[in-house]
Amino acid sequence: MVVKRKDTVAVDAGDGVKRRVLNSGGNLMIVEFTFNSGAVGKIHRHPHEQIGFVAKGSGVFTIDGKDTEVEAGDSMYVPSNALHGFRAYEDGAVLVETFYPQREDFK
Repeated sequence: MVVKRKDTVAVDAGDGVKRRVLNSGGNLMIVEFTFNSGAVGKIHRHPHEQIGFVAKGSGVFTIDGKDTEVEAGDSMYVPSNALHGFRAYEDGAVLVETFYPQREDFK
């Protein structure tokens, strides 16, 4: 299944973060997160495995209490139920994340 980005809708996820489901099917989902400068994807956990990359910009990604500075091209793996979050350094930072299984709460 092909989904055109122009046919997707960004949703306000709060605190300067926008979320856009780019595609989903079977057990997988890919989501784009766009951050304002200083915006924080709050520390949280969920049962889904997550793997993603920084498509644009930079910031600090936290996994289980360990902060790592990341920039465009860097990738992250978050195991099921690990505490994690992101803080953007500049306006327009973009993370692209894949979830297994799909995040039903994002639909």
